[in-house]
Amino acid sequence: MAVASTSDPLRIVVRGVNWLGDAVMSTPAVLRLRERFPKARIALLTQAKLAGLWTDHPAIDDVIALQPGESAWAVARRLRSQRFDLAVILPNSPRSAMEAFLARIPRRVGGRWPWRNWMLTDVVEAHPGAVAMHRREAAEIEAALARPNAPAHWGEALPPAAAHHVHQYLRLLRPLGGCVDPLPPSIGVSPTVLAETRTRFDIDPTRLWIGINAGAEFGAAKRWPVESFRAVVAGLVRRPEVGLLILGGPADVELAESVLPLDPGQVRVLAGKTTLPQLAAALKCCAVVVTNDTGPMHLAAAVGTPVLVLFGSTSPELTGPGLPGDPRHRFLRHEVPCSPCFLRECPADLRCLHGIPPERVLSVLREMNLRPQVSPSSS
Repeated sequence: MAVASTSDPLRIVVRGVNWLGDAVMSTPAVLRLRERFPKARIALLTQAKLAGLWTDHPAIDDVIALQPGESAWAVARRLRSQRFDLAVILPNSPRSAMEAFLARIPRRVGGRWPWRNWMLTDVVEAHPGAVAMHRREAAEIEAALARPNAPAHWGEALPPAAAHHVHQYLRLLRPLGGCVDPLPPSIGVSPTVLAETRTRFDIDPTRLWIGINAGAEFGAAKRWPVESFRAVVAGLVRRPEVGLLILGGPADVELAESVLPLDPGQVRVLAGKTTLPQLAAALKCCAVVVTNDTGPMHLAAAVGTPVLVLFGSTSPELTGPGLPGDPRHRFLRHEVPCSPCFLRECPADLRCLHGIPPERVLSVLREMNLRPQVSPSSS
């Protein structure tokens, strides 16, 4: 651990990222920042929708919520009034750098990115193992699929563990003298919220609960087909010891209801009914979560729950759950020439996800040897 100095900042603001999954992947950097500056008061500036993620985080003293439509000037005025010594800017956007620049925060640390470097005092280069998320053009995908015997994944080697996005945020600690060794992303769950969530949704801890997350906010190219999720749900409810938590945000309510079995007695539909802390608690109640590559996937892994992830347009090497190589988590993908493409919508036939059969998911769940949180005999 670095030794504290009399010149160390006393008031630090961290500009948080805007997506749930990215926020979870940034938690190792925030923990390392607290480790580097144990006496500082650290605030986190985040979108209001993500504020609940950080309220009880051990590395954060204050949460500043960005309101929808709030201008950079308005944000800067709020920051200026708190007289921060240091801003650590996690996103790459020009807007996030502008907020700290306009707030006249003396030291502003962020990654190199067009249109904003002059607003930073410390411009940090990409970490050595970084791999770009190259969005492919529709014409590229069509050409790859038209070639006979085209190799999977564009014929390119899969990225190494050092390419995972947790390193993207950790690198910002280098000019501050912080440790950049990775930690597993971690989010705590309040015992009070956990108990309230169990009571509200009748989640008996002696039952084997499996989470189902069929949504993906980024776009349809990340969503395993709804009929495939429905087949998995139908297979799981045949097991009397299993209960299902159907998860998702307000936009996923219709999708959640579309995967329900004819007899929903073993099922609890939580989609659109939970706050972010309650979602974290519900995920912690699960023995495993079957999910697309999306924010709740990262959150489940961060609260300690294994995940089984269906990957299509994205790369588990870059944005997989937890840290690379964590044996608790499993991911499935169908080897195709055009993945990853990192697109919101598939310009072809979504074969990367259609190629993962529900039977394979059910088989992997059986292999995972899942157990309830509390044994019925000990309750």
